[in-house]
Amino acid sequence: MIGYRDFVPKMLAPGGFLSPAEYESFDTALEAANAWIDANGIHVIDVETVVLPNIWSRFEDGSTDTSLGTSGKSPSHWHQFIRVWYDAGK
Repeated sequence: MIGYRDFVPKMLAPGGFLSPAEYESFDTALEAANAWIDANGIHVIDVETVVLPNIWSRFEDGSTDTSLGTSGKSPSHWHQFIRVWYDAGK
């Protein structure tokens, strides 16, 4: 069986009327992935960088949402995160 785990930079501060939201760095997500792999003896199958729109929107379910919307009339914000595919055993 295979499994996956996402390492998404966390939102540190929501955006305001004239200011964008602030997020952890991509390097922080990479450090979290490496720590999880090391601490749990994970057998990694593959690692990918995933880019999805609007995962922090109140109308979306984050990195595991199967339908993330964008529209030409409203702004969309694309977010990059790390997905680790691993051997989940039996």
